[in-house]
Amino acid sequence: MTEHLTDTISRLYTDPGEYVDSDHPAVEAFARAAVPASASAREIASRLYTAVRDGIRYNPYVSMRSPESYRASSVLAAGNGYCVGKAALYAAACRVHGIPARVGFADVRNHLTTEKLRQSMGSDLFTWHGFTEVFVDGAWRKATPTFNDTLCAKLGVKPLDFDGHSDALLHPFDGEGRAYMQYVNDHGTYHDVPAKFLMREMAREYANMQGEDMSGRDMEREAAEQ
Repeated sequence: MTEHLTDTISRLYTDPGEYVDSDHPAVEAFARAAVPASASAREIASRLYTAVRDGIRYNPYVSMRSPESYRASSVLAAGNGYCVGKAALYAAACRVHGIPARVGFADVRNHLTTEKLRQSMGSDLFTWHGFTEVFVDGAWRKATPTFNDTLCAKLGVKPLDFDGHSDALLHPFDGEGRAYMQYVNDHGTYHDVPAKFLMREMAREYANMQGEDMSGRDMEREAAEQ
């Protein structure tokens, strides 16, 4: 299983999903435009990662109660999204090129954030953080295209790069070289985003935020002001 995927498993992770909707015309066009025709699988995975990381701004203030926050094509159309939506888009873009991809979830402590977001959440634990796994060079590689370059600059950390081969999960150190993010619980990987479950889980985990007006909130602006 580490060297080859069976035909059934390969189809499972290259076929479109409801939320990893790699058959959507806009997703297909985005994925084709981001890489040259002659690129290798590793190059495709790396270039698509950067296209999603920086082309789609991270926005933790999207509505967690809307299914469109989890759908690749909707995140692409909006030009912004939170970790799960961006992970879905990256997985969908890889599938366009025939690269098996799936979405994974974990609870993360010391996630990149602002003081205002931390206060709204009432916690430094981000539950069900979304990332992507892509099958390249005979193995699954983990990558998190969440935090765009301009946001990272405002938070004082380098953007997380992915070369298509070495795992790129989360920033292990902050801008001053101190140990930083930690994965606390691994919730496994999925062919598609379990959106209905996540909508209920987010409402339960972050009840503080449900009644708060998030309209007009912008994490980059908050990062620049703190």
